[in-house]
Amino acid sequence: MLSENKIESLVDLLKDIERDYGPAALASSFSIEDMVLTDAIVRHTPGINIFTLDTGRLPAETYVLMQKTHQKYDGVVGVYSPDCGVLAEFVQAYGPNAFYDSVEQRKECCRIRKLEPLNRALNGHAAWITGLRREQSVTRTDTQHKEWDEAHGMHKFNPLLDWTEQEVWAYIRRYDVPFNKLHEKGYPSIGCAPCTRSVAEGEDIRAGRWWWENPETKECGLHVKTAG
Repeated sequence: MLSENKIESLVDLLKDIERDYGPAALASSFSIEDMVLTDAIVRHTPGINIFTLDTGRLPAETYVLMQKTHQKYDGVVGVYSPDCGVLAEFVQAYGPNAFYDSVEQRKECCRIRKLEPLNRALNGHAAWITGLRREQSVTRTDTQHKEWDEAHGMHKFNPLLDWTEQEVWAYIRRYDVPFNKLHEKGYPSIGCAPCTRSVAEGEDIRAGRWWWENPETKECGLHVKTAG
């Protein structure tokens, strides 16, 4: 059950961000959380920008959702891609699937495909917004609604931090928000295709992300903890 108070609190926070921390932007991976935020932003705070990072290795279903989102919300999502030259050098040196060989190479792949495009996308903004929730991962349990991102020199907001997965789905159903069809095939968390698998019943919702690594390393670097 999703209470009206929770929706009102979300909208109030987005309005505060739009008014007091602009220009702000939502970094969307087209997760169910980011789709909730996209819908709420379009409805209530259109002054907040929205962008996504197209790594070039996303599942086909994610690109289908990108197209549906483009059509439903009139193309509001900006798209940022990796530097082709840098990416080509990495693949030439280590191979197309080097991320399986070591945590270091996986993180370098994430840096090229995600972190560098994120830096470009955030340039000129005063704050950014994510769809992080505490129950998603052991690396996110101490995350706060408002944090200072030292790496980017701006505030970072996590409006859905205390939402449950059930509440997120309730919003999706209530407002007919499009979502990734991989969620219907056992994928609670979706990233790049070679780094994401379905999970078995009872597994952690992030178990399908970088499943060959220990839980403590399962972040791409987008959400490293910073001072404040």
